[in-house]
Amino acid sequence: MQHPISDARRPGRVRRACTAVVRRLAGERGAATAEYAVATMAAVGFAGLLVVILRGDEVRGILTDLVRNALTVG
Repeated sequence: MQHPISDARRPGRVRRACTAVVRRLAGERGAATAEYAVATMAAVGFAGLLVVILRGDEVRGILTDLVRNALTVG
């Protein structure tokens, strides 16, 4: 392995290395968008599951009692 200063004295070599890194990273373009899409779909699925659970009469009664108790004075 060469010393970093010796690479600094060879700008062509450094430039080629930087170009290779940039090309490699360019293939990742759109990856963040895909990750956001997956996270959004997971959130939508979780919200749908919560809607199904909260539509049940038992859960609705529990939530209603919770709100009533929270709003009761004394």
